[in-house]
Amino acid sequence: MAATDPTEGRRSGEVPPRLETRGLSVEFGRKHALDDVSLAVRAGEIIALLGDSGCGKSTLLRAVAGLEQPSGGLVLLDGQAMSARVPPEERGVGLMFQDYALFPHLTVLQNVRFGLHRLRADEADAVAKARLEQVGLADRAASYPGSLSGGESQRVALARALAPGPRVLLLDEPFSNLDRRNRDRVRADTLSVLRVTGATALLVTHDPEEALLVSDRIVLMRGGRIVQIGTGADLYRRPVSWFAANFFGDLIAFPTRCIDGAAVTPFGAFPAPGIEDGAPVTACVRPEAIGLGHAESGHPARVIRRRFLGPVVELTLAADGFPEPFRLTVSQETSAGEGDRVGLTVAKGAGLVFAAGLD
Repeated sequence: MAATDPTEGRRSGEVPPRLETRGLSVEFGRKHALDDVSLAVRAGEIIALLGDSGCGKSTLLRAVAGLEQPSGGLVLLDGQAMSARVPPEERGVGLMFQDYALFPHLTVLQNVRFGLHRLRADEADAVAKARLEQVGLADRAASYPGSLSGGESQRVALARALAPGPRVLLLDEPFSNLDRRNRDRVRADTLSVLRVTGATALLVTHDPEEALLVSDRIVLMRGGRIVQIGTGADLYRRPVSWFAANFFGDLIAFPTRCIDGAAVTPFGAFPAPGIEDGAPVTACVRPEAIGLGHAESGHPARVIRRRFLGPVVELTLAADGFPEPFRLTVSQETSAGEGDRVGLTVAKGAGLVFAAGLD
């Protein structure tokens, strides 16, 4: 793919995105790890790169950093194209790896000031100490990495990545090595630091909940391509495909056809704009959009299993017109038990319709 003029189509005086990729492609042999990926990230924006293993999200991170050479397309930082001759250390990007990569023979303070060799020693110390203060580890400056907990190591790695004041911070699965309790706390602390410092960040994750929690926008990837870009609400409520919808939670699907601009389901007709009349479609609804009431107040269903899960109860239900039993999480105060008849309703506008099957 031919490289294009980075200023093409931009109005005079318009501030360029902090980070931009245009038609970015990376090949490993015959495999397209990235295939024509275009993305623009504004200054101060936190973007989550989301997808299954092997979808290209970490390759995109490495290509932005200069650790992988593109086979086509451009990487631009503040409107400046990064050629293969611009090494990672001159791009103004900060890297935070999954394993943190702290130097075990250096103190915490020495680790954080490692990338500040262009500053005088006293200036580097001052910057490093300020970053450690931001992540709440000023009192561990003289400690060595071997004495730190997983959460503390993560915060030292974050401080080190932020110390040089990078134009873009790149984080590759930064919370995956932490247990659930530490992950939630460290993730919240990290997000707070990123917001306070105004950092522009790309964060790789395979966890949809994490992407929703930390990002301004989500880039959902599959097979080296971008499937959809938008806010968490956009991807959850207005997914462009079955794959995008299913990535953010369970779906109850009804294979059917489009008739008069709608897909007929046990819950009634779901609008199907833009789909040809008579075309096969998959209509679906998320379980959390389904309401539970008296048998006469909605679509009839029967409880075939009830499980107590502490603050909530999980019901397994069977209903006419449903392809298989499905699970519904409700308040523990719900009285419906195994064998009871109930009525199902669905929230207005909750139906999703996709053409051409489950893809």
